Amino acid sequence: MSEVVVDVGQRYIKEVNIEIMEAANAGKPIRVVNTLSRHNLGIGLPDGAQISFEGSVGYYCGGLNTGATIEIERNCGWALGEGMSKGLITVGERAGMSCGAAMIGGTIHVKGDAGPRCGVAMKGGNIVVEGKIGYQSGFMAHAGRIIALGGAGESCADALWEGEVWVAGDVDSLGVDVNVVEPAAEEVAEVDAILKPLGLVDSSRNWRKMISGQRLWYFESRDASAWLMI
Repeated sequence: MSEVVVDVGQRYIKEVNIEIMEAANAGKPIRVVNTLSRHNLGIGLPDGAQISFEGSVGYYCGGLNTGATIEIERNCGWALGEGMSKGLITVGERAGMSCGAAMIGGTIHVKGDAGPRCGVAMKGGNIVVEGKIGYQSGFMAHAGRIIALGGAGESCADALWEGEVWVAGDVDSLGVDVNVVEPAAEEVAEVDAILKPLGLVDSSRNWRKMISGQRLWYFESRDASAWLMI
């Protein structure tokens, strides 16, 4: 099936996204060119859609993804894949702040570093970062896994709920209410199953698994100092 080429340039983004959606609904692969780091590209793409963005994209690319396979050649701005429920998003280089914010399913794969608050308030799914995750990544993650292969910045995993942050490499500092635990063999196997399709399994890694210490789950006035640290 021949691919559809969509040129962004200075066109209205609504017009661009209508063209992308029409091609996706027709089951045609899509290549988006001349992206100019524009914002809000490829929002709400349907299950089964296949789309690639040449160059870099701006904020919210792939937001509300419901099953598309999205590939970004270079960098992306803030909130990549925000609120996505299904599918795969791959970033060839670096992701900006709040990658995967509030996502509930699917996988985001960043081949470079990810900016601050990666996975903030995520409700499910997986974020795999081959480089380093930024300041306060995993903040208030309710579920899902953030897997960083190149270390983590300051205040890592701050105020977690039931999400998990897995880090191979150095961690600049831990956030509030974080426990670092030794993962069980079956948990490592689960992470390897996420990494295997991405070609990233390495049995020599020394994982740090970060989970909530649960001090912040139930507010008590006598422990208010814990909340004031956030």
